[in-house]
Amino acid sequence: MTTIKVAINGFGTIGKRVADAVDAQDDMEIVGVTKTGPSFGCDLAVKKGFPLYCTFDDQDRISAFAAGGYECKGGLSDLLEIADVVVDCSPGKMGADNLAKYKAAGVKHLFQGGEKHDLTGKSYTSSANHAENLGVEGVRVVSCNTTGLSRTLVPLFEHCGSLKVECTMIRRAADPGDSNKGPINAIKPVLKVPSHHGPDVMTVKPEIEINSLAVAVPTTIMHLHAIVVDLPDGHGLTTDSIVNMWKETPRVIVMKGNENRITTTAEVMEMARDIGRKWGDLHEIFVWEDGVSLQGNRLYYFQAIHQESDVIPENIDAIRAVMGTESDWKVSVAKTDAAISAYYNL
Repeated sequence: MTTIKVAINGFGTIGKRVADAVDAQDDMEIVGVTKTGPSFGCDLAVKKGFPLYCTFDDQDRISAFAAGGYECKGGLSDLLEIADVVVDCSPGKMGADNLAKYKAAGVKHLFQGGEKHDLTGKSYTSSANHAENLGVEGVRVVSCNTTGLSRTLVPLFEHCGSLKVECTMIRRAADPGDSNKGPINAIKPVLKVPSHHGPDVMTVKPEIEINSLAVAVPTTIMHLHAIVVDLPDGHGLTTDSIVNMWKETPRVIVMKGNENRITTTAEVMEMARDIGRKWGDLHEIFVWEDGVSLQGNRLYYFQAIHQESDVIPENIDAIRAVMGTESDWKVSVAKTDAAISAYYNL
């Protein structure tokens, strides 16, 4: 079995999680991670044994690592020379510059949902379009919200053949470690209507008709989706059959909130910590069974999205897609998830 050599460009909130997930796989290895300069984040890379590179090729920046007490193997160009694929986890809006570097190096590349679909012309979620991305040069792994919507809507679409969706995204104001954003004491509507979140689903499953609204609220824990789906006549579904469909869907957790005393996003995150997830992560989408209601052709439900982690296993499956090493998305998902669970002894 050939081992895929993976570079992580940007060892931050998403990058450090992707690096761990790659490290868990027996068909992949981390050949290096990048930081912009010496910082406490370098300590984690050193502890994990991940070779450290500079995000830039500037020699002064590279030398600064040694002054900070870290061994730096070189710049980004040096890392790309030894990689089969690079996972770009750099801050948003840097995609175009980085894409040119990746193409010049002839390395396959993955971007995150903070970039636009047009950057690569290809977007990815495992359940929606794994096969369509086999062997492509580069792809964007869609955002946490788009990933969450895809997880629950795609199985519905596959059963019904068509869907019309309206959803409201109740968004966290910032990640827990981000002190530069708000609001602090306000509810802030996103005045671009529709918001990008729902229509972004159509970059991976264009057959689903979907629009969305969004509001930002003063929490850093999770996003919450309030979703209304109009199903076609003759769908043959019931509330119970939809719940059972989601229970059999990879990376979806369905639980009764009142019975389990998990009625808020805070309690969902506490559950993730209680079951031993590193960083308190929840790769799965959480659906409240009590909040699922099919009334005629109209389905109502709520789901919660852990914005820091639901895309992490998707990156692993996307690596296999672009490298063409696994054509069946369900096989890749099962392999990814089992390896991550074993890695953390879950």
